[in-house]
Amino acid sequence: MRTFEGKVVAITGAGSGIGRALAVELAEHGALLAISDVDADGLAETVDLVKAAGASEVRGDLVDVASRQALEAWAEEVAGQFGRVNVLVNNAGVSLTGEVGDLAVEDMEWIVDINFWGVVHGTRAFLPHLIASGDGHVVTMSSLFGLVSIPGQSLYNATKYAVRGFSESLREELLVARHPVGVTVVHPGGIKTAIARRGRVSRREDKDSLVAMFDGVLAKVPPERAAQVIVRGVLRGKPRVLVGLDAHVLHQVARVVGPRYQDLVARQARRMRRS
Repeated sequence: MRTFEGKVVAITGAGSGIGRALAVELAEHGALLAISDVDADGLAETVDLVKAAGASEVRGDLVDVASRQALEAWAEEVAGQFGRVNVLVNNAGVSLTGEVGDLAVEDMEWIVDINFWGVVHGTRAFLPHLIASGDGHVVTMSSLFGLVSIPGQSLYNATKYAVRGFSESLREELLVARHPVGVTVVHPGGIKTAIARRGRVSRREDKDSLVAMFDGVLAKVPPERAAQVIVRGVLRGKPRVLVGLDAHVLHQVARVVGPRYQDLVARQARRMRRS
């Protein structure tokens, strides 16, 4: 894909954060947008921003990516309105913090349904349309935690590693079949979004402290900058895009140290708890 001009792009989780920033960025690149979210107010704000950014056509839909049926219906509606779909951005995602033994089963199922099955079902629903477009692309949102693991993020790590594995295998399948669809999996580090504030925690976690640490210490990159990096990566046909210095540094440390990076992470986590 050399340009987004005139391309039809569908984005999940576009009511805020990276999803919203991508919608605005792509509108400025001349794309036609189909965006979705479960937050009606946030979605409406993004629609207004996309129109202000110059999108010639945009539709916004309330879609719960945890529902396969909702995603399948949305894909058909988008293709029916625009006549084609060139790009799918599987952006919708949530967070869950807590140690394995403290997590509620309902919360574990919740995050897997959204972060993993949302990507799988969304991709399956849109893939025939992407192939038929003759110039398609799938963008999936993994994470820095799809490259390295940390304590307290077991289910989030699991879903993001799963998205990475799914995406890389999908790309290989499309290459084997010579289908005109690229795949880019994105690994953002700390991005200034509401994911921590809107996420869930186990019964032992202090959510206020967690949010304060994420917002004040970990989240460094504005979503608008993340969107620029992602768009550039897709246009260059990159199979993997890392966003943020933290993502690049920790990925390289894990590559050099190997599985022993887990010991380093555990020691640092222990120090942080003591302090």
